[in-house]
Amino acid sequence: MTNSSFPAAPLDVNGKGLGAFPESCTTAGVAALDWNLLNEDVSLPVAVLYEARVRHNLQWMQRFMEAYKVKLAPHGKTTMSPALFQRQIDGGAWGITLATAPQVQAAYQHGIRRVLMANQLVGRANMAIIARLLRDPGFTFFCIVDSPANAAQLGAYFGEQGLTLPVLIELGPQGGRTGVRDDAQLQAVADEIGKWPGLALAGIEVYEGVLQEEGAIRAFLRRATDALRGLAAAGRLRKNGPALISGAGSAWFDVVAEEFSQADIGAPLEIVLRPGCYLSHDVGIYRSAAERINAHNPVARKMEPGLQPALQVWAYVQSLPEPGRAIIAMGKRDAAFDAGLPAPASLYRPGRDSAPGPVPAHWKLSAMMDQHAFMQIGEGDDIQVGDMIAFDISHPCLTFDKWRQVLLVDEQYRVVDVADTFF
Repeated sequence: MTNSSFPAAPLDVNGKGLGAFPESCTTAGVAALDWNLLNEDVSLPVAVLYEARVRHNLQWMQRFMEAYKVKLAPHGKTTMSPALFQRQIDGGAWGITLATAPQVQAAYQHGIRRVLMANQLVGRANMAIIARLLRDPGFTFFCIVDSPANAAQLGAYFGEQGLTLPVLIELGPQGGRTGVRDDAQLQAVADEIGKWPGLALAGIEVYEGVLQEEGAIRAFLRRATDALRGLAAAGRLRKNGPALISGAGSAWFDVVAEEFSQADIGAPLEIVLRPGCYLSHDVGIYRSAAERINAHNPVARKMEPGLQPALQVWAYVQSLPEPGRAIIAMGKRDAAFDAGLPAPASLYRPGRDSAPGPVPAHWKLSAMMDQHAFMQIGEGDDIQVGDMIAFDISHPCLTFDKWRQVLLVDEQYRVVDVADTFF
């Protein structure tokens, strides 16, 4: 079943994974083609999302956030697909998180009107993009700062434009990524923000994912709450809206929800969490995180089944050049490899099988090149050139960014929609 909020945009038929789509076809017309992955209507390799699992993951995460009375602003850099952003908004998300000014612009052009940019806004051309969007009174935007220098640059630019830019001060752990490291740096940034009429201090932002130990993460989150409480008590926060506190990647959102939902800063507060990979989930790094969450979080334990892996890359067996080795027509240009190689999950032989079946347990990728993957097989295994193999992936972010379109398929492998990406 198609999703009515997907834009009826023309398909780019030059993109991989589309096959012989008619040049006049639009995303809204895909379902009417009645194409099926197993009928080889689609060119492989292809990245697919399973519609039923996507829908489940959308609903699961929204219910989780509502249980803690916090807002969801999923990180859009995972998919960079405005069609999928809209489904998240339609499902109850407060807004969309993005990482760069061009990403914000792409989202805005496709109807997204509330964005948290969980990154520093640096450089005049990037500032110009945001300034242009802020002239729309219906657009709400926040970015983060962690230095007096950046605050001064933003204050001067947006002041010249006659605009007010809402900002969040980012806190960061020692040895981590960006973010102020101590109270002295925090006060220096807050002081600089206060000098500029073009800036409005809206709250505090953190990214806890650079830490690996739960106790350290909880201490870091409490530090953020204390810092925001201090800013509120000192009258440093904007007067024309609630304070914001924001955190949570895809691995520790449960801990962030537990800690921030208890926050009391003595002023109105919006808590905004930003997991992005839940939409597709995976069988690698985020499955491991989900296993921890499902085992320890009381809300998640009541919401079985948990998040489900919804993204796969399908590819052909291209060559069987020697015993024990199969070459797959899929490479680093098609699937993430930074957090573990793709894992063969199911096999389908056109003309023989009625449905995909499991692969032998000993099949495993050993290496990937640009367009090829090396798969270890056993001598005498039932495998031939032209077989179709579905691969599970770890780290969806770096799989999505290799595709200009991702196909959505139903439980019968019929193509029901296409989600364009804008990386």
